[in-house]
Amino acid sequence: MDLQQIERALQVRYIKLHFGLYLVEDSRLPMNKVSAIRGGIGEMLLRANCIRDRNCGECDFEKECIVRRTIYSQFEEKPKFVTSGESAGYVLECENYEVEFQRGDILEFQLLLFGKTIIYFSQFVQAIYQFGRVGIGKEHSCYEIAYIRNTQGKDILKRQDICMDQCKVLTLWDYVQYRQKQCSGWENRIRFKTPVTLKYQGNFQQSLSMEAVLPAVLRRIYIMDCFEGLGCEELHWDEGLPEVLQETSYPITVNRYSSTQNQKMPLRGIKGEMLLSGIPEKLLPILLAGEILHIGKNTSFGFGRYHIF
Repeated sequence: MDLQQIERALQVRYIKLHFGLYLVEDSRLPMNKVSAIRGGIGEMLLRANCIRDRNCGECDFEKECIVRRTIYSQFEEKPKFVTSGESAGYVLECENYEVEFQRGDILEFQLLLFGKTIIYFSQFVQAIYQFGRVGIGKEHSCYEIAYIRNTQGKDILKRQDICMDQCKVLTLWDYVQYRQKQCSGWENRIRFKTPVTLKYQGNFQQSLSMEAVLPAVLRRIYIMDCFEGLGCEELHWDEGLPEVLQETSYPITVNRYSSTQNQKMPLRGIKGEMLLSGIPEKLLPILLAGEILHIGKNTSFGFGRYHIF
């Protein structure tokens, strides 16, 4: 692959929204807030839009369904290896694992919307607002949206009005160019900020390696290209991999409650970091794009976020 192929593959559009939630009462929140927020968004969208008793399999409005177009947005070109119904259209991030909150505290999280899902931004905002009135967690702790900001820190929400002109749509290539300007003095480290679930040669990994990480990044880019309908071929790295000079990792289990299955479900992964001998110039844009996309399984729950430094 050459740089032109990489640039074409990284034309995936996205917006990253920074939310601040104002807790209106002393609250005890779940440790895994991404799962709670994702479940709340889905529930609020169903309450507001479903007219067929949530019987999706027999619904004659499925193609026009707002819930399908947001939480379960469909691929333009579905990859052959994708068999699950998990949406590629969004990612939630929240790395606040505190449980006890006081009235007036601000809970921050990020929502990334990709491709055609971006156009349903207001549906997500409305669902998050309504969820605040219902309340998050077992104690149904209520909140108000204190702010919504774009990646430049500019307010999208002003006096309860949404300023759509501040919803800056970027591409992965835009992000790569921005990050490459910061690359002087890097240590060539990859640190996973959230658990990552990687499968390599048919086995779930218990440690980090470039043999598992790089294919996961390339696969994720191809999935998003198919979601956008860019018509790009899957990228392949045929050159040598950077040597891992040092690796530390440990297992992580995150429990989430599935409303569809009415039970708690464990999500398993590993956290840690790798020190590399170096990152080839042509490989750097690919790895930087993965910072935005997340990699591995359960990305919509915030899994697989890493940072290069």
